[in-house]
Amino acid sequence: MRRIKHARLTSALGCAAAALLALTPAAPAQEPEPMSLVRDGFFYIGGKLTSFNGKNYVVGQMYVEERIPAKKTQPYPIIFVHGGGRSATSYLGTPDGREGWAQYFVRQGYAVYVVDQPSKARSGYVPEAYGPPRNSTADSAQTRYLQQAKHKLWPQAHLHTQWPGTGEPDDPVTLSMVSGFLPEMPSAGQQQVYSRDALVALVDKIGPSIIMVHSMAGPLGWLVPDARPDKIKGVLAIEPNGPPVHTVEFIGAPDWFKEGEVTLPYGISRAPLNYSPPVKDASELAFEKEDKPDAPGLVTCWKQKEPARHLPNLQKMPILVVMGEASYHAPYDHCTVKYLQQAGVKPTFLRLGEVGIKGNSHVMMNEKNNKEIAAAIHQWLQKTVVAQK
Repeated sequence: MRRIKHARLTSALGCAAAALLALTPAAPAQEPEPMSLVRDGFFYIGGKLTSFNGKNYVVGQMYVEERIPAKKTQPYPIIFVHGGGRSATSYLGTPDGREGWAQYFVRQGYAVYVVDQPSKARSGYVPEAYGPPRNSTADSAQTRYLQQAKHKLWPQAHLHTQWPGTGEPDDPVTLSMVSGFLPEMPSAGQQQVYSRDALVALVDKIGPSIIMVHSMAGPLGWLVPDARPDKIKGVLAIEPNGPPVHTVEFIGAPDWFKEGEVTLPYGISRAPLNYSPPVKDASELAFEKEDKPDAPGLVTCWKQKEPARHLPNLQKMPILVVMGEASYHAPYDHCTVKYLQQAGVKPTFLRLGEVGIKGNSHVMMNEKNNKEIAAAIHQWLQKTVVAQK
């Protein structure tokens, strides 16, 4: 009888403890260890004094934020270049307050340089030089990476699971994300030229480097190495601007894709690239569309007509193309990889979903599993770029 009473009392205490735990707020996430830096600062590079209507302005300058770890164990720094409508904040944290890729790679022993492209954020906007600004809207984020599973404009959209908020327009994480949207130059080609020149100046200043580009910055992952093939030791192309030649519009089932205009006249960029045999103008490049897509749910790729010209400068360094399982790039990033391969380049294509990193969309560096993706990139760097030093 006493054993029965004791069992009942123990059971009751256990239920009470469970109820108490259910009412107790969860312990806050453990704060990361402090970073030890030998330098944490900024500088500007690439600006030129230019006159408009008798007044002087600095044009083409690029803000560069540098973090150099006290224990720098990696041989090359990483330059982080943000995508369209964004700034360095893409890499400096997440909309829900976690550390970003810049901090992650500092913790792995890399010096990092995080930039605001010319005309963006702390780099300043000069309408007389750049033209009237084109503003990004909060609405585009809803269909592209906040609530893409709801809109289902491309076949892989429903796989998205990694956004750290609800995606609703008034969700705090959403508001944090879209608050960072910035005006852009009306000309993407002009933006590429200004950013290429500033990044080349940065590479000349800091020496051999790895460059990471995302989205609309994708062409800079080809243009900068093309200009400095002996100084760029690796390219990290995170869903680079594409697909080659023609843009793609997403219209939902059953047709999914509508082919747009020529937006990358040099195949993978608007600004000129050094092809072999050389071309004086993009009009000398001949393209053709493949007969069919490689698989269901993919766009039909454009390529060069044979014999294809090569991109000899991009053959000199390892290149990694990273693609999220659920992203709007999932239907076409393989076309960028195929274009590079046809041009004699040998990129590594990291399809995150195929290595067990599931549910990511286009802004993967801001999503819940951003550290897992960064770790995969770091592992690739160790096996390719660092191992080759």
